[in-house]
Amino acid sequence: MARLWSVILLGVVTIAAILLITSDDNASLQETFEIQAVYESGDVEVSYLDKSGKTESAVLEILGMRESFQKKFTESEFVERIPFGGQPTHGWKAHPVVLEIEHSELGHVQLKTEIHSAGQPIPETVYSQR
Repeated sequence: MARLWSVILLGVVTIAAILLITSDDNASLQETFEIQAVYESGDVEVSYLDKSGKTESAVLEILGMRESFQKKFTESEFVERIPFGGQPTHGWKAHPVVLEIEHSELGHVQLKTEIHSAGQPIPETVYSQR
């Protein structure tokens, strides 16, 4: 019975450590990067800011469009307006905005968010790092 409790305790400690490390990584990424995609007057305006200023390159993609939008940037801050037409029939979730970033300190970072209409709540940004 003691052995079973040792295994359970080890599992709980391992899971807690993984969650703590992951949340610390995400907190660091959230403090460093900002992205927003706002639909207004037929265009989507995507804004990006790397507060550390160490972005080497960033590739912006909007998925789910008839012709996918993709553009590469070499700045740590930009605003890009993309003609979009009307609001999508299947909602904004069908058109995620993805940013693939090469950062001099953090390596490869990916940000993913959703487009939202002006005046609406800002959707959550998903952060990942390799």
